[in-house]
Amino acid sequence: MFNKEELNNLFSSKNDNVHEDNTSEGIDESKPKPRRSTVLKRHTTYQYRRAFSETKLLDLVSPEELIDGASFNFITGGNVDALSYLKLILRAQPLDYVLASTWCMAQEDIFQFKDWHEEGLIKKADFYVGEIFPGTYKIEYMFLKEVAELYSGRVAVFRNHSKIFAGIGQKFAFGIQTSANINTNPRTENGCIQIGLDIYNFYKDYFDGIVSFE
Repeated sequence: MFNKEELNNLFSSKNDNVHEDNTSEGIDESKPKPRRSTVLKRHTTYQYRRAFSETKLLDLVSPEELIDGASFNFITGGNVDALSYLKLILRAQPLDYVLASTWCMAQEDIFQFKDWHEEGLIKKADFYVGEIFPGTYKIEYMFLKEVAELYSGRVAVFRNHSKIFAGIGQKFAFGIQTSANINTNPRTENGCIQIGLDIYNFYKDYFDGIVSFE
């Protein structure tokens, strides 16, 4: 057993090698800082849906329900990921533009964006990823940059953990928020689709101002 004096000496010696570090590991503080928080208040009609597979999610909202002012809130599980929500939008209309924000994404999901470009479903796209993405997902990062070039868009890397889509087509504009990244996992997640030009502009204005680390 340690006595009180021995314990004090033990912790004192440990603390000599400890220093406070308020920065995130691997983050260069000289790099551009994120923009300040911002908020948009909306008056809208809310609807609530549950889905435990991507097929079920797509069945829950018809294209005719995606009208200005509509808002859909979801609890999901199974093979539902962030792209499942975008598929729901693309079933209603092709897009002139979409921005996609995620912490990380899988290679198969990047292929999905490539397919959508080739099919003419999305004309232009920008991608926003977390600071871990270029180093931890090197192959996916290089592939995503190639796909972004097809869209005449950009890949911005910053201290990002948001999962957002915002886009516009000939019928409507929209914003999507989800707890899920752009990769499939079996966890319970939440999501929200909001239809309106204001929510699209809210996110577009913010992400346009992001200065990438890369």
